[in-house]
Amino acid sequence: MKAGKIHLYCGEGKGKTTAAMGLALRAIGAGRRVTIVQFLKDGTSHEVQLLKTMPCVKVFAGKVCEAFVWNMTPQQKQQTTQLHNQQLQAALETPCDMLILDEICAAYGLGLVDAEKVKTLVTQKPLDTELVLTGRDPADFMMENADYITEMVKIKHPFDKGQPARAGIEY
Repeated sequence: MKAGKIHLYCGEGKGKTTAAMGLALRAIGAGRRVTIVQFLKDGTSHEVQLLKTMPCVKVFAGKVCEAFVWNMTPQQKQQTTQLHNQQLQAALETPCDMLILDEICAAYGLGLVDAEKVKTLVTQKPLDTELVLTGRDPADFMMENADYITEMVKIKHPFDKGQPARAGIEY
């Protein structure tokens, strides 16, 4: 692979993580090594469970607590930030061809990850790494440095009618 690019999947619609994981599968099929960091997620969604079984994939995910960010105590936020920073550092030390930072936009925007480390990674990406960013409300520097930007737009979603997420479809 020549110079890697930066992909950004953003917006309010469903499919950001799904698109990133589909890209991971494509890279794996081409013999590439993939590292995934899931911010604000516990790593138990079904696609991640399958990807974890592949020897060329390394996944870093986990949550400090089950509370949504707006319900976290200051201590839980601090612990979450510490976990995110540890996971990001471990991912950066893992040799890979593709690095996926799932929900990095939210983690960055909420101050739950080392902002300087993220900004440095995006603005000074290793030449041979394909970098994939997902989440709502990307920071300006993410938009400016991305080579691909795909915005997912929600027109309609069953959650709006109170229907819960379904295994194998939404997670």
